[in-house]
Formats: sequence, structure tokens, C-alpha cells
Amino acid sequence: MPKRVLQGVVVSDKNAKTVVVKVERRFTHPVMGKTVRRSKKYHAHDEAGQFKVGDIVRIRECRPISKLKSWEVVGLAGQE
Repeated sequence: MPKRVLQGVVVSDKNAKTVVVKVERRFTHPVMGKTVRRSKKYHAHDEAGQFKVGDIVRIRECRPISKLKSWEVVGLAGQE
């Protein structure tokens, strides 16, 4: 099964080897028909600590590293 890859913005880098990434998704509301924005925060593993607040990054699903971390940072969005 392929690993999911999401794109989001780093909102916190205060933890050691961890960044918090806010991922936003857009969808059409089933009743109103309006476009709705929903966001979710993911804790992602950043071994080198190279990503800072405001960076747009890609994160990939991985094995559970800790209680909250099951994602790892692949790199900056647009650079692969």
C-alpha cells in the first residue's frame, strides 16, 4: 500500500526533531454547495531540524515514531 503524502505549512518548530505541519483541505459542502476549508495539524519527524516556521513542506506517512508522530518530512514543496 503506498504511503500518503500531504503538503502543508510548518506552524511550530519548538520541539526537538519535530515540526507541526498544518494541512488544509478544501471541499464542496454537500448541502450548501459552498467551498469549505478544513485544516488539521500533524506532528512530523524532522531529524536535522532544518525546517522553520512558515516553510511549505511535504510530509509522508511512516511507522509510529512516538505517541503523536506517524509522519516524516520529505522536503520543501516544489523541491524533489
